[in-house]
Amino acid sequence: MSERITRRTVIASATFVPLAALTATAQPPATALSADELKTLEAFIDRLVPADENGPGAVECGAAVYIDRALAGALAAEKQAFSDGLAGVATLGRTTHNAEFATLTPEVRDEILTSMDNGSAAGFPGARAFFNRVRRLTLEGMFSDPYYGGNKNFAGWELIRYPGPRLAVAPEDQRMGTSPKPYRRSAYGTGSYSAR
Repeated sequence: MSERITRRTVIASATFVPLAALTATAQPPATALSADELKTLEAFIDRLVPADENGPGAVECGAAVYIDRALAGALAAEKQAFSDGLAGVATLGRTTHNAEFATLTPEVRDEILTSMDNGSAAGFPGARAFFNRVRRLTLEGMFSDPYYGGNKNFAGWELIRYPGPRLAVAPEDQRMGTSPKPYRRSAYGTGSYSAR
Protein backbone atom coordinates (compact mmCIF):
# COMPACT_ATOMS: atom_id res chain seq x y z
CA MET A 1 0.00 0.00 0.00
CA SER A 2 1.47 3.35 -1.00
CA GLU A 3 1.95 6.07 1.55
CA ARG A 4 -0.22 9.09 1.01
CA ILE A 5 1.66 12.36 0.56
CA THR A 6 0.15 15.11 2.63
CA ARG A 7 0.84 18.78 2.89
CA ARG A 8 2.44 18.15 6.28
CA THR A 9 4.86 15.61 4.71
CA VAL A 10 5.91 18.10 2.06
CA ILE A 11 6.49 20.90 4.59
CA ALA A 12 8.37 18.58 6.97
CA SER A 13 10.67 17.31 4.23
CA ALA A 14 11.35 20.85 2.99
CA THR A 15 12.86 21.79 6.33
CA PHE A 16 15.86 19.58 5.54
CA VAL A 17 16.76 21.61 2.45
CA PRO A 18 19.15 24.45 3.33
CA LEU A 19 17.79 27.88 2.48
CA ALA A 20 21.03 28.73 0.67
CA ALA A 21 20.42 25.84 -1.73
CA LEU A 22 17.09 27.36 -2.69
CA THR A 23 18.32 30.92 -3.16
CA ALA A 24 21.86 30.74 -4.51
CA THR A 25 23.55 29.12 -7.44
CA ALA A 26 26.89 27.43 -7.06
CA GLN A 27 29.93 29.31 -8.34
CA PRO A 28 32.21 27.34 -10.63
CA PRO A 29 35.63 26.66 -9.15
CA ALA A 30 38.42 28.81 -10.52
CA THR A 31 40.17 25.96 -12.29
CA ALA A 32 39.92 26.71 -16.01
CA LEU A 33 43.49 27.99 -16.39
CA SER A 34 46.77 26.36 -15.39
CA ALA A 35 49.15 28.00 -12.92
CA ASP A 36 51.41 29.16 -15.79
CA GLU A 37 48.44 30.57 -17.69
CA LEU A 38 47.27 32.44 -14.59
CA LYS A 39 50.75 33.87 -14.09
CA THR A 40 50.78 35.15 -17.69
CA LEU A 41 47.24 36.49 -17.34
CA GLU A 42 48.07 38.36 -14.13
CA ALA A 43 51.18 39.90 -15.72
CA PHE A 44 49.01 40.96 -18.69
CA ILE A 45 46.18 42.53 -16.70
CA ASP A 46 48.62 44.15 -14.29
CA ARG A 47 49.77 46.32 -17.20
CA LEU A 48 46.24 47.03 -18.44
CA VAL A 49 45.18 48.47 -15.07
CA PRO A 50 48.19 48.80 -12.76
CA ALA A 51 47.90 49.81 -9.13
CA ASP A 52 48.76 53.47 -8.60
CA GLU A 53 48.14 56.39 -6.26
CA ASN A 54 44.43 56.30 -7.15
CA GLY A 55 43.93 52.74 -5.93
CA PRO A 56 44.35 49.05 -6.64
CA GLY A 57 44.93 47.58 -10.07
CA ALA A 58 43.30 44.69 -11.88
CA VAL A 59 45.28 42.02 -10.05
CA GLU A 60 44.37 43.37 -6.61
CA CYS A 61 40.73 43.65 -7.66
CA GLY A 62 40.66 39.95 -8.54
CA ALA A 63 40.09 40.34 -12.28
CA ALA A 64 42.13 37.19 -13.00
CA VAL A 65 39.88 35.17 -10.67
CA TYR A 66 36.82 36.57 -12.43
CA ILE A 67 38.22 35.60 -15.84
CA ASP A 68 39.24 32.14 -14.64
CA ARG A 69 35.81 31.45 -13.15
CA ALA A 70 34.07 32.75 -16.26
CA LEU A 71 36.16 30.40 -18.41
CA ALA A 72 35.21 27.54 -16.09
CA GLY A 73 31.53 28.44 -16.37
CA ALA A 74 29.65 30.78 -18.68
CA LEU A 75 32.58 31.30 -21.08
CA ALA A 76 33.69 27.65 -21.20
CA ALA A 77 33.34 27.66 -24.99
CA GLU A 78 36.10 30.32 -25.13
CA LYS A 79 38.52 28.46 -22.87
CA GLN A 80 40.65 26.88 -25.61
CA ALA A 81 40.91 30.10 -27.63
CA PHE A 82 41.82 31.98 -24.44
CA SER A 83 44.51 29.44 -23.55
CA ASP A 84 45.87 29.71 -27.10
CA GLY A 85 45.97 33.50 -26.74
CA LEU A 86 47.88 33.27 -23.46
CA ALA A 87 50.31 30.85 -25.14
CA GLY A 88 50.78 33.47 -27.88
CA VAL A 89 51.60 36.11 -25.26
CA ALA A 90 54.10 33.75 -23.61
CA THR A 91 55.69 33.03 -27.00
CA LEU A 92 56.03 36.76 -27.70
CA GLY A 93 57.95 37.16 -24.46
CA ARG A 94 60.29 34.30 -25.30
CA THR A 95 60.88 35.24 -28.96
CA THR A 96 61.31 38.98 -28.46
CA HIS A 97 63.15 39.03 -25.11
CA ASN A 98 64.16 35.41 -24.42
CA ALA A 99 62.19 35.37 -21.16
CA GLU A 100 58.78 34.46 -19.77
CA PHE A 101 56.27 37.29 -20.19
CA ALA A 102 55.55 37.41 -16.45
CA THR A 103 59.23 37.95 -15.63
CA LEU A 104 59.71 40.89 -17.98
CA THR A 105 59.89 44.44 -16.68
CA PRO A 106 56.67 46.48 -16.80
CA GLU A 107 58.09 48.61 -19.62
CA VAL A 108 58.86 45.56 -21.78
CA ARG A 109 55.44 44.04 -21.07
CA ASP A 110 53.90 47.38 -22.13
CA GLU A 111 55.91 47.24 -25.35
CA ILE A 112 54.61 43.73 -26.13
CA LEU A 113 51.02 44.61 -25.27
CA THR A 114 51.23 47.76 -27.40
CA SER A 115 52.37 45.67 -30.36
CA MET A 116 49.37 43.38 -29.78
CA ASP A 117 46.97 46.31 -29.55
CA ASN A 118 48.19 47.99 -32.72
CA GLY A 119 48.37 44.72 -34.68
CA SER A 120 52.15 44.66 -35.15
CA ALA A 121 52.91 41.61 -32.94
CA ALA A 122 54.98 39.37 -35.22
CA GLY A 123 53.98 35.73 -35.37
CA PHE A 124 50.77 36.16 -33.38
CA PRO A 125 47.75 36.21 -35.68
CA GLY A 126 44.71 37.49 -33.83
CA ALA A 127 46.81 39.31 -31.24
CA ARG A 128 44.68 42.45 -31.45
CA ALA A 129 41.41 40.56 -30.97
CA PHE A 130 42.87 38.68 -28.01
CA PHE A 131 44.16 41.92 -26.47
CA ASN A 132 40.68 43.46 -26.75
CA ARG A 133 39.02 40.39 -25.25
CA VAL A 134 41.35 40.38 -22.25
CA ARG A 135 40.83 44.11 -21.77
CA ARG A 136 37.06 43.68 -21.81
CA LEU A 137 37.11 40.79 -19.34
CA THR A 138 39.54 42.67 -17.09
CA LEU A 139 37.17 45.62 -16.81
CA GLU A 140 34.27 43.26 -16.14
CA GLY A 141 36.32 41.59 -13.40
CA MET A 142 37.23 44.87 -11.79
CA PHE A 143 33.78 46.40 -11.68
CA SER A 144 31.22 43.58 -11.74
CA ASP A 145 29.42 42.27 -8.70
CA PRO A 146 31.88 40.46 -6.39
CA TYR A 147 29.63 37.42 -6.58
CA TYR A 148 31.37 36.52 -9.85
CA GLY A 149 34.88 36.41 -8.36
CA GLY A 150 36.29 39.84 -9.20
CA ASN A 151 35.96 43.24 -7.51
CA LYS A 152 37.68 41.75 -4.45
CA ASN A 153 36.56 43.42 -1.24
CA PHE A 154 34.61 45.89 -3.41
CA ALA A 155 37.89 47.56 -4.43
CA GLY A 156 36.67 48.25 -7.98
CA TRP A 157 33.49 49.90 -6.76
CA GLU A 158 35.48 51.95 -4.28
CA LEU A 159 37.81 53.05 -7.09
CA ILE A 160 34.93 54.48 -9.15
CA ARG A 161 32.95 55.52 -6.05
CA TYR A 162 30.02 53.26 -6.89
CA PRO A 163 28.07 52.79 -3.66
CA GLY A 164 26.61 49.39 -4.59
CA PRO A 165 23.16 48.14 -5.59
CA ARG A 166 20.22 49.36 -3.52
CA LEU A 167 16.50 48.81 -3.63
CA ALA A 168 15.75 52.21 -2.11
CA VAL A 169 17.59 55.40 -1.18
CA ALA A 170 16.50 57.86 1.49
CA PRO A 171 15.81 61.49 0.48
CA GLU A 172 18.84 62.78 2.43
CA ASP A 173 21.07 60.48 0.36
CA GLN A 174 19.74 61.99 -2.88
CA ARG A 175 20.76 65.58 -2.19
CA MET A 176 23.23 67.21 -4.56
CA GLY A 177 26.68 67.41 -3.06
CA THR A 178 26.06 64.44 -0.77
CA SER A 179 28.33 61.49 -1.34
CA PRO A 180 26.41 58.22 -1.34
CA LYS A 181 27.10 55.94 1.59
CA PRO A 182 28.79 52.71 0.50
CA TYR A 183 26.57 49.66 0.58
CA ARG A 184 29.04 46.83 0.38
CA ARG A 185 26.76 43.94 -0.49
CA SER A 186 26.49 41.73 -3.51
CA ALA A 187 23.22 41.91 -5.40
CA TYR A 188 23.15 38.10 -5.12
CA GLY A 189 23.47 37.66 -1.40
CA THR A 190 24.54 39.22 1.82
CA GLY A 191 28.04 39.53 3.11
CA SER A 192 31.33 40.56 1.67
CA TYR A 193 32.90 38.62 -1.15
CA SER A 194 36.57 38.33 -1.76
CA ALA A 195 38.40 36.53 -4.52
CA ARG A 196 40.06 33.23 -3.58
